[in-house]
Amino acid sequence: MIQAKKSLEDVAPYVPGRPVSEIQRQFGLQKVVKLASNENPLGASPLAIKAIKETADQVFMYPDPSFYDLRHALSDHLHHAPDGFIFGTGSDGLIELICKTFLSEGDESVMPDPSFSLYELNVRAVGATPVKVPLTEEYLVSPMAMIPFINEKTKVIWLCNPNNPTGGIYTKEEQRAFLEAVPSHVLVVLDEAYYEYATENEEYPDSQAFLEENENVIILRTFSKIYGLAGLRVGYGMADSRLVLQMEKVRAPFNVCLPAQAAAKASLEDIAFVRKSVEDNEKNRAFLEAEFTRMDLTYIKSYTNFIAVCVNRDAQMVYTRLLEKGYIVKGGHVLGLPGYLRVTIGTEEECKGFIKALEEVLQEV
Repeated sequence: MIQAKKSLEDVAPYVPGRPVSEIQRQFGLQKVVKLASNENPLGASPLAIKAIKETADQVFMYPDPSFYDLRHALSDHLHHAPDGFIFGTGSDGLIELICKTFLSEGDESVMPDPSFSLYELNVRAVGATPVKVPLTEEYLVSPMAMIPFINEKTKVIWLCNPNNPTGGIYTKEEQRAFLEAVPSHVLVVLDEAYYEYATENEEYPDSQAFLEENENVIILRTFSKIYGLAGLRVGYGMADSRLVLQMEKVRAPFNVCLPAQAAAKASLEDIAFVRKSVEDNEKNRAFLEAEFTRMDLTYIKSYTNFIAVCVNRDAQMVYTRLLEKGYIVKGGHVLGLPGYLRVTIGTEEECKGFIKALEEVLQEV
């Protein structure tokens, strides 16, 4: 039998949220609500949908490998040099690209634990060693707690802010102190997939302000979350152009399809859609927090579009029973959060339905 490379021996496949169609088939359900993958319950901007339709007669052609239109739209939107952007198939693709570019067998890569599982998966896949730093007792990422784990083998550090799966943030002062302490030859990845949900908090870092001062920093963001384009897979990174040039050497030339590029560009124009997404999310998050408190369930304070709640039961059993009732959430047993469920903040109707189903399950188990 053909053997995969040795570095994959300890790699477990990523466990995504289960699709609606699968749960419908498995349990014979007509209505299923997915609150597992942190998608925008409002869908995508009408401008993005229009842009997708307008590209339909061009899909026989390869997409623009230089991302000219999207690159310059983002440059105008974020006031960052056009040559300082790198594009990938969501943040996932950029994480893989970073590992391929900057990590070799025998290197070490430091990350919080628990955090986004694709850091560890991709680090191991290239033969490097993940070094995990536990969160605080309050389930917060402490950047300075990672400093003692840096050594001569350290090449990449990952910081997820807000952190997935816990939802907490670290502050701008914590980030500044951390970046001042990190050696200049170590790459720091600031994963801000949920940036738009957290940015109005006055303590949340303005990471772009650090790019000019720190040539060893890359910021990752995505169109999958607040922009509602998870099905199209488009994300971007911002960094010094010299870092971008190194990553371009291993980036697949047509890695983001034509409809995705067009939809992402159009999404940037719909400021009202983003604002409504944030406002609805804040309202429905407050509802879930109040309901969890009423039910005497502890939760981790979240600054994004999901919330982790301790169910005081066998969480894996609760997760399964919720599936039977047509509610897909993410079980803490696959997130490094035993006893917890991570719940995407849906529409008002979806959140109310989830609470009703959760109460029923907790009475049954």
